[in-house]
Amino acid sequence: MQRQIIVMFCSLFLFAFGPALAADQDAAPNRGALFKVQQNGRTLYLFGTIHVGAKDFYPLEPRLAGLLKQAPVLALEIDPLADPQKLARAVQQHGLSKLGASGLTPAWRQRLERLLKQYNIEPQAVAPMKPWLLATVLTVSEFAAQGYDASLAVDAHLSKQAHAAGKKVVELESAEAQMALFDQKMTPAEQLLFLQEAIAGIEDKEQADQARQIAQAWGSADAQALEALALKAEQDQTFSGRFVQKVLLHGRNPALADGMLKLMARENNSVAAIGVLHLVGKDSVPELLRNHGLTVERIY
Repeated sequence: MQRQIIVMFCSLFLFAFGPALAADQDAAPNRGALFKVQQNGRTLYLFGTIHVGAKDFYPLEPRLAGLLKQAPVLALEIDPLADPQKLARAVQQHGLSKLGASGLTPAWRQRLERLLKQYNIEPQAVAPMKPWLLATVLTVSEFAAQGYDASLAVDAHLSKQAHAAGKKVVELESAEAQMALFDQKMTPAEQLLFLQEAIAGIEDKEQADQARQIAQAWGSADAQALEALALKAEQDQTFSGRFVQKVLLHGRNPALADGMLKLMARENNSVAAIGVLHLVGKDSVPELLRNHGLTVERIY
């Protein structure tokens, strides 16, 4: 399950942004998950995103559009419209190495080369990438093969809308911090295992199934399906599964919740938008906020 589901958790691969899309707002269904958080007369709306997209994801439903219109601040994990030089420096520091993925055995190298050919990726283009970053590129490429595009990511869509309306956009994390988790919380050998599990997940079609499950659950705001995905993630005992659960979810949720508490102390009626699986399952951000004494209501 977790071999490929990193696409749900980190927005670090939002290297490009698609155009803002418009359509009949009245026809737009609920998507993702939406929570209303209250304390001491102040409110924050918490929306669950997915870090890839498709044209039929948009427009987002009218209620969320109205909340964004009234919000003084939009908070994201990272703002894809922020300084691109910061992202480039983070990639250079944490994602690239002279060694690349040179530790792969010849058999694994052959399997990798088949996937690169399948995705029309030149081997020299990814040669300097550390194994964790190469695994992420393969993940995004497989999602693209299933019709989901990082350039149409929901985070980027929301950021474009907020900036166009002149609203303040704040980051709850940074690209450097997100990439450091992969680079510093895994040994070189563990990064190779992370890459191998990514390759295997694509080869056995697990990734294609997950892409459909994730997009369908998010696209229909299916709370039961999202909770089922979270439970499946918690039960995954692969190395990648344990890493995602411990580091990318449970390890990040407290800081994300703290950032929202600080935002609520400064602003009222802001919107925070983070990966939807931070909002469901064990030790989710809504649960952490409840533990801080806040009232948290799930709208959908």
